[in-house]
Amino acid sequence: MRPDGRQPDEMREVRILPNYQRNAYGSALIEMGRTRVICSASVIESVPEWMKGQGYGWLTAEYSMLPGSSTTRIFRDRGHVNGRSKEIERLIGRSLRASLDMKRLGERTIWIDCDVVDADGGTRTASITGGFVALYLAVNRLMSEGLISESPIVRQVAAVSVGIVNGQERLDLCYQEDSVAQVDMNVVMDHGGNLIEVQATAERGTFTLDQMGKLLELASKGISELIEKQREVLKIVQDDRRFLP
Repeated sequence: MRPDGRQPDEMREVRILPNYQRNAYGSALIEMGRTRVICSASVIESVPEWMKGQGYGWLTAEYSMLPGSSTTRIFRDRGHVNGRSKEIERLIGRSLRASLDMKRLGERTIWIDCDVVDADGGTRTASITGGFVALYLAVNRLMSEGLISESPIVRQVAAVSVGIVNGQERLDLCYQEDSVAQVDMNVVMDHGGNLIEVQATAERGTFTLDQMGKLLELASKGISELIEKQREVLKIVQDDRRFLP
């Protein structure tokens, strides 16, 4: 039995509130069970120095856990990002860059900020799923302002965690499960079921190819549900779905 009574292939309740922040180009609050993350998108009319003059845009990400988001105090980053946060930032950035045709974006940068308000497992995957909603809203605004002529979004992206706990493959681990998992895996996929990134670690012992296949099947099921939740939320914001892949 799982701590919250879910079936092995059952997601936690997912809520996504679009336009959560008034001043951001695009934003969303995503809640997966008791995990809550604020995702915002900012637009900067320049690209990194090494990209200038090539006609391509860029996307980067920052991730942090706010004080009070965990049972022990999280210290704010003061000019120094810890290794875990840096690893997660790179994952978020890679995942969301996979959704874009950078040529269509033009020489500008979209900056995705993900701030964890409450952490109960799956904060990095929630950041990717919520970050896509913020990105989509920012792209819509760029188009409405006439700054780009066509959407650079070429695929929809979402992510979920899976793992093996007490010998059982489970979808969308909460912290109580994640902290004792024999295997922990984070999976990023697009709307077509194609893999973008897989991070898998045997925390205790090893796992088989058959078990990995079962975990990927669980992840595919969960991500399909998240993709539909994103579409549902974005349809509320704008009935015209031309800009969805």
